[in-house]
Amino acid sequence: MNMEVKRIDGQGRIIIPKRWREKWGDEVILIELEDRIEILPRRKPKLSEFFDIIEVDEVKEDVEKELCNEIIYERE
Repeated sequence: MNMEVKRIDGQGRIIIPKRWREKWGDEVILIELEDRIEILPRRKPKLSEFFDIIEVDEVKEDVEKELCNEIIYERE
């Protein structure tokens, strides 16, 4: 496991190491929990992997937001 301590600048920014950005991408999901903040890579799923796996009757408007909420509740 790699760990780095970083300071937050006056505009609220954190510098993520280049090698981490290259590995995980340049978009993240920030999750505020009661005792910590988690930063997760935002990866767009390869939808073709999911074809014919499940049947869907209705697609909700904001699927990504709903998935993020599920992640938060699983981690608490």
